[in-house]
Amino acid sequence: MPSAPQNPHRLHVAIIPDGNGRWAQRRGRPRSEGHRAGVEAVRRIIEAAPGLGISHLTFFGFSSDNWERPSGEVETLFGVLREFLLTEAAGWAEQGVRARVIGRRDRLPAALRAAVASAEETTAAGRAMQLRIALDYSAREEILRAATRFYTTLEISQEAFGQILARVSHAGEEFPDVDLLIRTGGEQRLSDFLLWECAYAELHFSRKMWPEFGVADLEAALREYHTRQRRFGRLPEAAAG
Repeated sequence: MPSAPQNPHRLHVAIIPDGNGRWAQRRGRPRSEGHRAGVEAVRRIIEAAPGLGISHLTFFGFSSDNWERPSGEVETLFGVLREFLLTEAAGWAEQGVRARVIGRRDRLPAALRAAVASAEETTAAGRAMQLRIALDYSAREEILRAATRFYTTLEISQEAFGQILARVSHAGEEFPDVDLLIRTGGEQRLSDFLLWECAYAELHFSRKMWPEFGVADLEAALREYHTRQRRFGRLPEAAAG
């Protein structure tokens, strides 16, 4: 059974930044402008996160199911992501942020794969915060691929499976379980995101479209999180003890 975090002020926050396209369409703009505005929201949240007690931050950038979207939109989104990684990596390195991309890489365009490798190399020494961006990611597929390797291990435990899961997703190292999952855009579902790591996550759903989500909204979500009693299946007094 998962144990309560040793330091409740160092958190793993996962974010599903939903609503970029709808934000743009409501303003009579192309969906591509929504993705660009969404990148700006990601930038400000990453900048603020370490100061708010967040030690691990995971964004859902592109689902494996998103390949079903129009090819032009997918191409535009990949271009925005590539530009974002190339532009931000040096600043992340200065801030002590280590960036990694999880998910499949074999189907990503070569230029985006190169940007991923460059960002990971540039930020490899970061210790202030661990940042993950999920691209071509499916939690179900990740768990399935880990399971095909797990039967050969000599240790049968959740910890051992978590280590294999980290290897197959390119995480490099095992991340702690998610403490708080935030989803914007008014939808209330996980959408195949971090299913293993979110087993005991607290969930926060915002009706704001992602480009509208700011640092004040993140602070509000964290304040709400700190009011919740995390029991991990125990009775309240046992969790407190």
